[in-house]
Amino acid sequence: MFFQRLKDLREDRDLLQKDVAEMLGISQTVYSRYERGFQTIPVPHLIKLADFYQTSTDYILGRTNRRMPYGRR
Repeated sequence: MFFQRLKDLREDRDLLQKDVAEMLGISQTVYSRYERGFQTIPVPHLIKLADFYQTSTDYILGRTNRRMPYGRR
């Protein structure tokens, strides 16, 4: 489920995979593997993505449907 959330978050901001990959300091190919569920996201990248999209890691991982990060209402 997390891979679909990554794609949805990126597309909601009208970003390309290469844009997010550059922000993470990785290749577009590696990021594409994250979005397709072919490669596990390292924790530092997961945290950086959550911060970038202003959401929680739990939202990205599909553990909650609440987009707002913890502590925000």
